[in-house]
Amino acid sequence: MTMGIESGHEECGTRCWRALPAVESDDGVPAVESDGRVPAVESDDGVPAAESDGRAPAVEPGDGARFRILFVCTGNICRSPLAERMTRAALGPCPAVQVISAGTQAEPGLEMAEGARRVLARLGGDPAGFGSRPLTPELVAAADLVLTATCEHRARAVDLHLAAAGRVFTIAEFGALAEAVPPAGVPGHPDPALRARALVGQARALRGLVRVARPDIADPYGGSWLAYRAAGRRITRSLAVPLRLLRHPPAS
Repeated sequence: MTMGIESGHEECGTRCWRALPAVESDDGVPAVESDGRVPAVESDDGVPAAESDGRAPAVEPGDGARFRILFVCTGNICRSPLAERMTRAALGPCPAVQVISAGTQAEPGLEMAEGARRVLARLGGDPAGFGSRPLTPELVAAADLVLTATCEHRARAVDLHLAAAGRVFTIAEFGALAEAVPPAGVPGHPDPALRARALVGQARALRGLVRVARPDIADPYGGSWLAYRAAGRRITRSLAVPLRLLRHPPAS
């Protein structure tokens, strides 16, 4: 089977991949969905099975989420938790959408960096209960949308689970693509999960057609308060349109 590959972004220096077509296993069950998702593996009682190394599933059973967003940075203590908690605050109570974050070099269980916590508080988010987690293939496979701080993080996420390539973007890239989506591209449906899936499909179709001048968000770790504030502002601006489309159905 041949997989289509799009031309690379000049700004990133990395390639972007289109979603893989559906692939069936020997028993006729899709091994990879047409949108790049991996089907859930269930145990006999209908609950997602634990991983082979004994860890809990990436998505807790019974969470009710029908659309899962994963933010990714390096240590999972600055940029990705900022984006995660800002998104949660913006969406409010929304059982249909689950938002988490992880880091490509993260140590488990660390709190957010002090500068990130201060910026988050000013933006109306809450850092309470946060603990960093490493990025794993299971987390990428379970996500319906993966948003990364940089092109390097995007490439790492795709390396971990190639079938997710069509739904992995940098935060800034996804924001620019969302701004270019035509009004009719996202249905005026009350279900935010349905709108989110439509938005990802539209963004995937526009990839390579919209120039993203600054696809990376710089790491503020170890920097001044201004560095953290700059990261927070870029994340806020990049997510403004996607979050508006998730919060409110577009006007018909």
